[in-house]
Amino acid sequence: MKELVIATKNPDKEREIKKLLKGLKVKVVSLKRYPKAPAVREGHRSFSENALRKAMAISKFTKRPALADDSGLEVDALGGRPGIRSSRYAGKDATYEDNYLKLLKALKGKKAKDRSAQFRCVVAFCDYPKILGTVEGIIRGKIAYAPVGKNGFGYDPVFTIPKYKKTFAQLSPKLKNQISHRAKALKKARALVLKYFNSSPSKT
Repeated sequence: MKELVIATKNPDKEREIKKLLKGLKVKVVSLKRYPKAPAVREGHRSFSENALRKAMAISKFTKRPALADDSGLEVDALGGRPGIRSSRYAGKDATYEDNYLKLLKALKGKKAKDRSAQFRCVVAFCDYPKILGTVEGIIRGKIAYAPVGKNGFGYDPVFTIPKYKKTFAQLSPKLKNQISHRAKALKKARALVLKYFNSSPSKT
């Protein structure tokens, strides 16, 4: 069976991506299979550049097609921050809680109309040295006044979807995987993967 490597070492993100790719006639492989895979430094100019660098580096190392995403939270009142620094917003070794608490502190005193934000996800698909495509997904919402909910990860407890009047962390995983920024991006990426694997020989 043809193989696709998920270029992330984040277990939460890997689990979510695998669920969203379920049903493909492709073996989705964890990066855990490649313990010596290079660590790809993030923090470049855009989500797209980060995703492409990860996908290309992992594809080159594993000699397999690779899918990588880079995503983050962009808050309007903060000029789009934390943006590409979302996972390191409160410092290099910050926990999910450290990051969203710093965000809530930065928005302290802001009214609901000034708490608009969006999650953005860019997925890159590469088969070294070829870039097979990049796609993007966005979902708009608002930043809550306090964390609510126990599902999800990252900023999910403070990102509210007005339509449901709940944070991502309050939604069921099933619903989140239907409407999230990552779900939107991966739906597009899924089409790229299907097209590529249906027209290329298996890599062994």
